[in-house]
Amino acid sequence: MSPLSPPARRRRGVARRVVPAVVAAAGLVLASAVTATAAPPPTTSATDPDVGSAVVFDPSMPVSEIQATVDAVHAQQVSDEMGSGRHAFLFLPGTYGTDAEPLQVKVGYYTEVIGLGASPGDVVINGAVEVYNQCFDDPTNPEFVGCFALNNFWRGISNLTIDVNTAGQGGCEASANFWAVSQAVSMRRVDVQGANLTLMDYCTGPSFASGGFIADSRAGVVINGSQQQWYARNSEFGTWTNAVWNQVFSGVVGAPDDSTYPDPPYTTLETTPVSREKPYLYVDDAGAWQVRVPVAKQGTRGITWADGMTAGRSIPITQFFVATPDDSVQEINNQLARGRHLLLTPGVYDVSRSIQVKRPDTVVLGIGLATLHSVGGAVPLTVADVPGVVVAGVTVDAGEVESPVLLQVGKKNTPKAARKSSGSNPTTLSDVYFRVGGPYVGKTDIALEVNSDDVLIDHTWVWRADHGIEGFDRTDGVFGDNERWRTNIGRNGVVVNGDRVTATGYFVEHFQEYNSVWNGEDGFVVLFQNELPYDPPSQAEWTQPDGTLGWAGYKVADDVERHTLWGGGVYAFNRNDPTIVTEDGYEVPETPGVVLHHIMTKNLSGPGIIAHVVNGVGGRVDGIPDPGDPDDYEDPEYVVRYPLP
Repeated sequence: MSPLSPPARRRRGVARRVVPAVVAAAGLVLASAVTATAAPPPTTSATDPDVGSAVVFDPSMPVSEIQATVDAVHAQQVSDEMGSGRHAFLFLPGTYGTDAEPLQVKVGYYTEVIGLGASPGDVVINGAVEVYNQCFDDPTNPEFVGCFALNNFWRGISNLTIDVNTAGQGGCEASANFWAVSQAVSMRRVDVQGANLTLMDYCTGPSFASGGFIADSRAGVVINGSQQQWYARNSEFGTWTNAVWNQVFSGVVGAPDDSTYPDPPYTTLETTPVSREKPYLYVDDAGAWQVRVPVAKQGTRGITWADGMTAGRSIPITQFFVATPDDSVQEINNQLARGRHLLLTPGVYDVSRSIQVKRPDTVVLGIGLATLHSVGGAVPLTVADVPGVVVAGVTVDAGEVESPVLLQVGKKNTPKAARKSSGSNPTTLSDVYFRVGGPYVGKTDIALEVNSDDVLIDHTWVWRADHGIEGFDRTDGVFGDNERWRTNIGRNGVVVNGDRVTATGYFVEHFQEYNSVWNGEDGFVVLFQNELPYDPPSQAEWTQPDGTLGWAGYKVADDVERHTLWGGGVYAFNRNDPTIVTEDGYEVPETPGVVLHHIMTKNLSGPGIIAHVVNGVGGRVDGIPDPGDPDDYEDPEYVVRYPLP
């Protein structure tokens, strides 16, 4: 077992569950998918599936009972960043909370709040679903003093309506629905009504928040506040209040104008070049559980559910193997080979051999931040070079023995003529996250390797941990950095070898050489966020063999002829050695077909230097305030377009 063993399995959690014969998805008749081959006999009930430790709520339950359940989980998870708990709250169609007794759901680490309706309007939370700042007072860690959302990772909300009712909350907390989060957090298919949605907690701040992701959602006033960067895709907003360093929008109705970039630093694309919404669970009118798999589209704008059900196919839950951490990889692979899809219920899965997805159009859906933990240097998940596979809601952790890669899509060095892909039905990774270090020592050469063509990466956070509980000696380093550099190994975060790969919401941080390496042609990226590693011990260990100072956060291979990036941010904070220099934030071939729009670099008001933004162009950031700046703040450096016009 891993150092973080999964919790004991609980059938449907602690809450009572009742499945009504008819649920509130009125007027929608949902067809099941037609498969090319006969499905194997079901292993789960169509109307009463065992969803492991996930908790299923019914609207007939007393609000007090639901409130007690979610409060108990939040108390466990509010500060358990490196723990093994994984939780999913599943709300059957209906309304939860009343005007007099609203339901207030606070969302901690590794917790996902999911509505089970065919439309977000089928599940209504009369109350709030919220994340607040965490407050720290640790004199041994000066960076962890105060209240901020900088580490509010690993959580999500999807497929429901929040009719904001903050009755009974404190004065400041009653002013909005708070969603003060950072990386590995997604908001999808959410309709916020009746009050503002704020992405910062201004009640105990404002202070640091490091960016997040919204897709296929609707809200009135969105208060960005202290969010340093953010990506919003295919949504509808009344107002977006402000920018900080790098705010990026594509296909968003109501997105701010970017014509005066970088003042303010908005990047707005009228449409999203390639999009596919994440699969979602729902319960149909007959009480049967289904997974809706949206179709991929090009040139999209706005929400998918305004005029009816999101376009796509519905797959009965009976065609899924519903796995728990008790199930072996052998059994999971046997079920996949028989033609089943895979639903990973909450938990930490120790994976000592690869889970292999070989069939086209297979769906792998995790709920509750289901986590695959590599054991013995295994590659936890491989996807064959076939079209239409969707992997969503899965976190992949490195283990103590170095893996060559944590998730591999397509085999490396496959001849182009032999690659099987589809631009209209791309293999898609949605809310797929990676972690190297943190709860335990982690080692991998590459986290994510994409060898197939026509792959869509729709929101990922690829993180080599800059802090954790691995037990490193802190006597000569900050957060154990004196040991972390040589113990938590991660050379590259993402390596893309396939052609026509699109990434929307591309967060990659702290790897020991290039964080992102793009070798394929016709790559298209919308929002890139990167922090260079904090922990190189010296300039000598942060220098390439050819003498180049450091590795750029974003690297496009020298022989690539066509590539596009919109809205990039690369940040430096070299806390082991303040004199360390990184030559460029971005390194790309100088050719007309490789174009970077709206890119920036920033020193995080501390040690370390980035000499140029891209290829020797753009100013230096070194943490020293510019004239007129506050004593502890230095402006970012921006390049509007490269090559320069």
